[in-house]
Amino acid sequence: MVYRYLVCAIAVGALALHAGCASHPEPIIDTKGVNMAHYEADLADCQDYADQVRIEKGVAKGTVAGATVGGATGAVLGDAGEGAGVGAITGAARSAQIGAREKSRVLKNCMRGRGYKVLNYRS
Repeated sequence: MVYRYLVCAIAVGALALHAGCASHPEPIIDTKGVNMAHYEADLADCQDYADQVRIEKGVAKGTVAGATVGGATGAVLGDAGEGAGVGAITGAARSAQIGAREKSRVLKNCMRGRGYKVLNYRS
């Protein structure tokens, strides 16, 4: 019984941690001397590029991989079904975080490539 609560607590904690990591995906631009009409057009173009990152495909793969690993781990510990469920949730959350980070990186790199000073860019 304690094991079940521990597993659930770890899964919920992992989801909360993953959700907090993508806190500001939009670029913050130093707008001093920037033509805002050009900026808006460039931002729209760069968002179109970022939208090419298919987060849902990664989430589907992460769910399956997480369920597989979680099921195997759960089988060793005595409950393959519970392990697969926790693994699926954790795998999906992790894959969604990776996809969101990649989408943000594409957007910020595009804006940097167009000459904007992106203040929240991490290399």
